[in-house]
Amino acid sequence: MPVDGEAVRLRTGTDEPGWEVDPDDEWGLAVVATVGRQLRLRREAVGMRAPDLAAALGYGEDLVYKIEGGKRIPRPEYLERADEVLRAGGLLAAMKEDVAKVRYPKKVRELAKLEGSAVEIGLYSNHNIHGLLQTEEHMRALFDVWLPAHTEEETERMVAARLARRAVFDRSPAPSLSFVQEEVTLRRPVGGTMVWRRQLERLLELGTLRNVSIQVMPTDIEDHFGTGGLIEVLKFPDGTAVARSEGAFSGRPVTDPKQLRILELRYGMIRAQALTPRESRAFIEQMLGES
Repeated sequence: MPVDGEAVRLRTGTDEPGWEVDPDDEWGLAVVATVGRQLRLRREAVGMRAPDLAAALGYGEDLVYKIEGGKRIPRPEYLERADEVLRAGGLLAAMKEDVAKVRYPKKVRELAKLEGSAVEIGLYSNHNIHGLLQTEEHMRALFDVWLPAHTEEETERMVAARLARRAVFDRSPAPSLSFVQEEVTLRRPVGGTMVWRRQLERLLELGTLRNVSIQVMPTDIEDHFGTGGLIEVLKFPDGTAVARSEGAFSGRPVTDPKQLRILELRYGMIRAQALTPRESRAFIEQMLGES
């Protein structure tokens, strides 16, 4: 049995929540089953028993059987070490990307795919700070007060999925990202004072990116065009677009040009009413100074 630090680190993480397969996710089930089958076939091809592989990896034997049986999502480091131990030449480690996506809820995967291909994204949020802008602490604080309460596994899956969507900020070429936040979403001290301060600092940090615009919609605006709720507008390289609003078209995503124009008009008016990015930055800095 290996006793090096890496093996111990792996072994202590085997029972962490958030690595079970969603029984309603057909694509995810198929991916995990295929990966598990490939792991088993490779293990058998080199003449290694499951208990011996478990010992070599620093994982429990039961977990090895669960992964090979498609009952549990393998961690990235599990695939990396299995690739090394089973001398797979990178074939097992190469599965990490698809396996990582399985951990995210299906709806989030679909949204991340759209965000990953959009050249322009416009987002208006009136209840909470938008997920793409949230710190991990802020996310967890929001999920912790959800009713009915999430299980620990559900929370871990949602946090991991939301963090993965941050990749949109690192894309090259960079998409144009526009955010409008209601003032109340910035003033609510979600998670307590320190979590709230770090969230405001995160907004200031993201606001320095050349492709990111963050605006604040003051609460005292009388003729507010955003009373219909959240709006999302995503535009793609081929000229197509998709948009959604809580207060229009039953909240479903729309691609019809006439419907798109309505949501684009609303979002444009909201941006026009909000503080400019420069004014919004000063507003957030003032809030930090007052706390």
